[in-house]
Amino acid sequence: MEIEQLKSQINGFLKANREQKFTAQNMADGLRMNSAAEYQQIVNAMNALVRQGDALDDNGEYTYNVNAGFVLGEYRANDKGFGFVKYDTELPDFFINPENTLQAMQGDKVRVSTLKPAPSPDRGPEGKVEEIIEHAYERIVGTFSLGSEANEMIGELKISDKKAMSFKVLVNSNGLTPNDGQVVVAEVTRFPDKIHPRELVANVVETLGYKDDPGMDILQIVRSKKVPSEFPQDVLDDAANISVDVPESDWAGREDITEQTLVTIDGSDTKDIDDAVVVWKLDNGNYHLGVHIADVSHYVTEGSTIDAEAYTRGTSVYLTDRVIPMLPRNISNGIASLNPNVVRLAMSAEMEIDKQGQVVNHRLHTSVMKSHARMTYDAVNKILEGDVFVQEEYAQLTPMFKVMGELHEILYKKRQARGAIEFDAPEAQIIVDEQGKAIDIKLRERGTAERLIESFMLTANETVAEHFDKMAVPFLYRIHESPDEERAKSFFEFSKALGHPVYGDPSKVTPLMLQKLMADVAGDPTEQMISTMMLRAMKQAKYSPDPVGHFGLGAKYYTHFTSPIRRYPDLTVHRLIKWYEKHGYGIDAQEKYADKLGQIGVDTSTRERRAIDTERDVDALKKAEYMMDKVGLEFNGVINSALKFGLFISLENTVEGLVHISNLTDDHYEYDEAHAALIGRSKHRIFQIGQKVRVKVLRVNKDERTVDFMLIDIENAPTTEIRVATKSHGKFGTGRNRDERRKNERRGKSEGPRQKRGPLDAKQGQKRDSKRNF
Repeated sequence: MEIEQLKSQINGFLKANREQKFTAQNMADGLRMNSAAEYQQIVNAMNALVRQGDALDDNGEYTYNVNAGFVLGEYRANDKGFGFVKYDTELPDFFINPENTLQAMQGDKVRVSTLKPAPSPDRGPEGKVEEIIEHAYERIVGTFSLGSEANEMIGELKISDKKAMSFKVLVNSNGLTPNDGQVVVAEVTRFPDKIHPRELVANVVETLGYKDDPGMDILQIVRSKKVPSEFPQDVLDDAANISVDVPESDWAGREDITEQTLVTIDGSDTKDIDDAVVVWKLDNGNYHLGVHIADVSHYVTEGSTIDAEAYTRGTSVYLTDRVIPMLPRNISNGIASLNPNVVRLAMSAEMEIDKQGQVVNHRLHTSVMKSHARMTYDAVNKILEGDVFVQEEYAQLTPMFKVMGELHEILYKKRQARGAIEFDAPEAQIIVDEQGKAIDIKLRERGTAERLIESFMLTANETVAEHFDKMAVPFLYRIHESPDEERAKSFFEFSKALGHPVYGDPSKVTPLMLQKLMADVAGDPTEQMISTMMLRAMKQAKYSPDPVGHFGLGAKYYTHFTSPIRRYPDLTVHRLIKWYEKHGYGIDAQEKYADKLGQIGVDTSTRERRAIDTERDVDALKKAEYMMDKVGLEFNGVINSALKFGLFISLENTVEGLVHISNLTDDHYEYDEAHAALIGRSKHRIFQIGQKVRVKVLRVNKDERTVDFMLIDIENAPTTEIRVATKSHGKFGTGRNRDERRKNERRGKSEGPRQKRGPLDAKQGQKRDSKRNF
């Protein structure tokens, strides 16, 4: 049965029986769809109904959503009073006029009714906020300042979250009384209303320290993003009860691979080591690749306090001078970490790979292992580059590393042949002093060792995903869907306007089409421009029980199996592997997780985005801090975004800042949609993505995490024959791009373009998944 037909049938049944709840098994019995494959169809359809808001999932029991017809979404506020509600990753947002916002704040979860339908597929409807379901700012973090005690108010808070900085927060006397200048956590007791549209009232529930205390700047961001940073005592107590060694009893039922020459390869400062690898040549000319992953699920049992806390966190968060781990450190850095020369429990994926990079055989099993060496990327890179001194130091392992290099080249060429898209955007390492102050920014370099581990992890992830997809059982995948037609069409038009057409149908984009484009523009002045716009046209990767593949990798099958110490989805995948190994693949076995995986996918994707936002904000904070003593200095930069209100410039050290339109004083500049450029009306100078410029630092605001530039030698900018078209379609042009630009301009310079940071899902650098968005 087609999925849409099945969804319609199930939704109709739920609606007719709206007072009752039904499991997927109930529905399968009623529809007489009892084979394993049909049961999976039922699960997929019911989870799809939940995602689109037609049904509710109450711990595996489904019921009709009485709010169907309304839309639930996230409110995005503008200082001018209006707002937008994002309710779908692809559809245009609702527009909310000032009189219909119900005084919602940025990030509030709201229920919206439709006032006017969308006038076209690329423009959103107009709506009205009917209810604020969940306030984003129930607790706020800020710096307290004393005030005169009037109306039971003892002072005010300056909010650290820049999206809410424009609100006045009065502090009442019902909570703690902090000292002037202390950073506090406050609980909101009155939200904005018609009488006080820009004002909140709160009482202080916790003091964190003083604003200038070392590390307080990062802690404010962590707390404002609601990232759990302290483990509850019961979690620490339960973790402390876990043995620091592997007892002999834990070997039962596991394969002993302690004699295999397994090694770990990581950054020099990595402490949570979750993967070990081994490679050797087989007699038939094929390669044996073993990817052995820490068996975290043995220690973090389902339903335990540690498991509940790990689920709440979703992922480890990697900040400039600290890591907020998903698991207590005696697990992440201790018993689960694959430290050298100690016995550890593992989940193993052993693969036979032919000379074309195809996995021709594989086994998934539990094991007992021992890492024979704790290698660093630097050391392995030197070995592969032929450094004889390092080769002599690791004489027993050097031959294996050379075979690893061979296999990596084969796997890399295979990915390229199928269309995997690779963007090597620079990644910064921010150096801080003992007080946590940013003192330097260095660019991380990815050598063969980093790419080699990436190849092996990707291969293991694909192998595990393919195994369970072919078994047609409920499973958790890492998916990256194809770009939607509107975005693809806009990108195709943009690329064509620059003289590099994409050959193919925008409604059926393939990775090979985009990979060929990137090959065509390699070394061309438009390369960075096209690369940036291509990334913006793509969707965001996420976790889902729907096996739709991974567009950016050109992979038909993909999951996350390789990092259970720092990612909850990987821990879930390990549990699924063990469960099916023990209980088989029948309907009874499928039922345990079938109703849970959809919500796990939603929650872990949400917590991943929270981690990304936190990491991004901390990076921006520290980059601004680094630039504070550089006002007046000049730097080379590249335009990474041209918008109606100005140009965003990236320096060579990845610091990003804005040249506001008001500082382009030599001419009147207008935005050209087709070329994503600002063009001077009289002198016809052009500024567009990828263009190299010289800038001077005008001002830096660490609290707002912003850097402002002005262009130097503007008279040397190139000129163009392009003339900005008359605005027959209105101020913002046409289509989705117009809507995006309209929102960006209304946001103003306080919020620049958010760059996706790379196309792959793989381990890189200091265990930071810098390509996490895919």
